[in-house]
Amino acid sequence: MRRLKLMALLPLVAALGGCNFVVLDPTGDIAAQQRDLLIVSTLLMLLIIVPVMALTAFFAWKYRASNSTATYDPEWSHSTQMELVIWSAPLLIIICLGALTWMGTHLLDPYRPLDRISADQPVPAGTTPLEVEVVALDWKWLFIYPEQGIATVNDLAAPVGRPIRFRITASSVMNAFYVPTLAGMIYAMPSMKTELNAVANAPVESRGFSSNYSGAGFSQMFFRFQALPEADFDRWVADAKASDEHLTRAAYLDLEQPSQNVPVRRFSDVDPTLFDAILNLCVEPGKMCMSDMMAIDAKGGLGMESVSNVLPLTYDKHARRGTVFGGPAGYVVGICTPSDLSTALTLSAASAARPRRLDRVQGAGLPLPVLSLPASASPLVPISLPSSEALAGPRRPSNS
Repeated sequence: MRRLKLMALLPLVAALGGCNFVVLDPTGDIAAQQRDLLIVSTLLMLLIIVPVMALTAFFAWKYRASNSTATYDPEWSHSTQMELVIWSAPLLIIICLGALTWMGTHLLDPYRPLDRISADQPVPAGTTPLEVEVVALDWKWLFIYPEQGIATVNDLAAPVGRPIRFRITASSVMNAFYVPTLAGMIYAMPSMKTELNAVANAPVESRGFSSNYSGAGFSQMFFRFQALPEADFDRWVADAKASDEHLTRAAYLDLEQPSQNVPVRRFSDVDPTLFDAILNLCVEPGKMCMSDMMAIDAKGGLGMESVSNVLPLTYDKHARRGTVFGGPAGYVVGICTPSDLSTALTLSAASAARPRRLDRVQGAGLPLPVLSLPASASPLVPISLPSSEALAGPRRPSNS
């Protein structure tokens, strides 16, 4: 029977043979510090867990019903020495864990620029990080190298010993960018930019992936990571520059369509404004960027007049692209009628040389800031513009 039990455990042993201890054997300094933090925290907790488990088994054996020699003291209620042990040991462990957490939270902050390559090697003066712009797509990864002017799909490379600064966003749903050999994971979210600073200390080829479920193709959302010597990294860049593909905005719109098991692709050049357009959800022609919309909101907003501009900008990824609900692409060039816009442009040109009050617009319904006239002119009086109902029929904001 004993042999049968041992044989039953053999499949489990064989399964453990496929385990990869990459988290405990990283090549990046940030990942190595995170590993050390994990190990020290585990050992500190084991200082409490192991004695508690051992004492539980000891007490169960010592005070078993059949042990007639065990001390029986039903009136026992307090022991100062035991209270000191029970409370002081966990308190010390908590203090140590709190100190480790405090230091790790600040020293391993993903937004914090690196000040060292390894424990005994600071970052050389004048070293500039390698900038990599990361976009989580459905279901693949896009990497843009602004300095090199290239882009890749599901293929990330970096030179050994040079700090890397990742700027990370997503095209649709939230993902999590994670390269276990390099650094910890950080989320990629649409219309938001997260950052991660890391460095590779030795050549390695490993796998990165998304550690946050994002739909049907999530299980194949992997990419290759290579830490290369400087010469090999230059050759990798040259291979990308030799590609016939160009990452324009139109090419990106095709690339962002959901797909699974996407092979490595390389682009020899990239639209330099693409990442900011992805971040601000305005890659498609005619869409106002979120940064522009926020600038309008910061000045008081546009009230109901902005509805015709906001509606086609609602970011639901594919549903409004040429569908019956999406309508034709439009862009509001003026929150007024064409004739009013023409008049406003004429007045603006005539008063361009005059000093203007730059009062902040505080909200809908407040009077417009008036123009400052020369001292010889009559005092300023607020004027009210005629409403659209007072003009010839209802009017709508013009689109082009």
